[in-house]
Amino acid sequence: MRIRLVNPNTTESMTATIGRSAAAVAGPLTLVEAVNPTMGPASIESHYEEALAVPGLLEQVALGELDGVDAYVIACFGDPGLDAAREIARGPVLGIAEAGMHAASMLGRSFGIVTTLDRTVGRARELVQRYGFADVCSSIRACEIPVLELDDPASDARGRVVEECRRVLDTGADAVLLGCAGMADLCHWVSDEIGAPVVDGVAAATVLAESLVRLRLATGKRGEYAFPPAKEMSGLLAPFERGAVAVR
Repeated sequence: MRIRLVNPNTTESMTATIGRSAAAVAGPLTLVEAVNPTMGPASIESHYEEALAVPGLLEQVALGELDGVDAYVIACFGDPGLDAAREIARGPVLGIAEAGMHAASMLGRSFGIVTTLDRTVGRARELVQRYGFADVCSSIRACEIPVLELDDPASDARGRVVEECRRVLDTGADAVLLGCAGMADLCHWVSDEIGAPVVDGVAAATVLAESLVRLRLATGKRGEYAFPPAKEMSGLLAPFERGAVAVR
């Protein structure tokens, strides 16, 4: 089985970290391919950056389709381009926010989310509503650490993530969901520090994607997620026409 893990930003060091976290939970017969786009923002911390990341993300899904990939994981907590990717992929496509929320909801009566910057809290709240977890998500907190500083010792990222996770538990949550793919390698350490289950959406999405492939399940193609109609594209998006992303 081949799972393509797409980091929608272009920072290769982050892609490598995410890839290691996914490979650590994948089955022995599963190959995890961690990739990032050739174009787009270095990190995604705004609606503008999220929108600009989607073409490069879709390019990587299209390349995977040409290469026979079985399933995809979108490794950004905003789940950018998830609907579009599901339209062009034959196999299942999972976002780490959706997968992480499902996993966290099974670990107690409620869960909370710790994300990066306060400006991303609104997007996280929107996804909580969309995915049907509003009644079980106790709080969403930001540690105010930019994505690309999560691995910088000078930022005290670990300490601040732990602090916010404890505050989430104070709201009555039984589990914590880390709201950034860049936090993936902190998951078990944070869990030990706070004494509660901590979910990494990258790992959760990887395992769930494996399960769907084993169950021989994929996105339904009869309605909204049918392959997109052939349509002319112009300008910079010309390579993306013909009903799906056309790869040069």
